[in-house]
Amino acid sequence: MQNKILEINKLLLSFFCKPYRAEKFPEPIDMLIGTILSQNTNDKNSYRAYKNLKIKFTNWEKVQKARRSTIEKEIKVAGLALQKSTTIKTVLNELFKRNGNLNMDFIKDMEENDALEYLISFKGVGVKTASCVLLFSLNKDICPVDTHLHRTLNRIGLVNTKTPDKTFFAINKNFPPKIAHSFHTNLIRLGREICKPKGYSCGVCPTEKICNFNEKNIERVSRNSERAFMLLDHI
Repeated sequence: MQNKILEINKLLLSFFCKPYRAEKFPEPIDMLIGTILSQNTNDKNSYRAYKNLKIKFTNWEKVQKARRSTIEKEIKVAGLALQKSTTIKTVLNELFKRNGNLNMDFIKDMEENDALEYLISFKGVGVKTASCVLLFSLNKDICPVDTHLHRTLNRIGLVNTKTPDKTFFAINKNFPPKIAHSFHTNLIRLGREICKPKGYSCGVCPTEKICNFNEKNIERVSRNSERAFMLLDHI
């Protein structure tokens, strides 16, 4: 599987180029909250919600002490505001209860599996959210899997799995070093712009020649790159 991942990554890099990445990695708690906000909405709206929280409260201690309804109001633009505000309050309260503060720097010294298990121990934090913290904040060789990666990797034939979490564990058993960010980010772009759930455009796909998808649409449809902005690289 490692060789196939490297081959896919090379094709994606040739097509999309190396994706932008912030020079300074964000703190784990920032990335955790940002990833919670990113669920089931577009990155631009999630970014607006994240900035709203940072401007309104200035630090996470103030968010923890705020009314849930106040948090909900500030993040409404990101959608699912009731659910997300509840998760944010729950995570912050539990983190403070366990450690007496909201500093999560200690997970930087944890082994990858231990850090993953610790993060998903919080109610409302799943494997995708936890793995995003590992990649985007801790720079681990871990590739998060969302619906786009799950769909594209199954179509290409790298995996044959039923859920994003199963895809995650299948590809991360021994993920190649130093490419998780480019692989993850460019596959999201592939899923958004070309390998969409419907109306996919196999004729312009960089992985078409190695892809096992048996319902290919080889018409060369122009792609839309308006959704290239990635929230987690701007936290």
